[in-house]
Amino acid sequence: MKSFSIKTSARFEMIDITRQIHDIIRESRIESGICHVFVPHTTAAVTINENADPDVPKDIISILDRLIPRHGPYRHGEGNSAAHVKASLLGASETVLIEGGQPVLGTWQSIFFCEFDGPRTRKVFVKVIVGS
Repeated sequence: MKSFSIKTSARFEMIDITRQIHDIIRESRIESGICHVFVPHTTAAVTINENADPDVPKDIISILDRLIPRHGPYRHGEGNSAAHVKASLLGASETVLIEGGQPVLGTWQSIFFCEFDGPRTRKVFVKVIVGS
């Protein structure tokens, strides 16, 4: 298992981590298998989506903010309940297939770390497993 840190710079942001994941897969020398990406944070997530148009991550954040407003009738006292809900909806992990030593992603797909309660320093864990 490998890990790396991300220093976020805004309360809400989506950071492309595809290059870091690709590098970990390459270092593993595994030609065929799976790569599991996990974030151990309750106010952050990981997702796969389009990175060709920078407006897509902005739209995702904008829609999530409208659906789950920062201030609402939340019981949680820390003031970051919306971040917990957003992180739960997107999820703490993604699994990517590996073939030919490369992550199997669509032409426009990238792997994003999603910050919902920043700025902070976060961890991403990556486990590469050989296939049969």
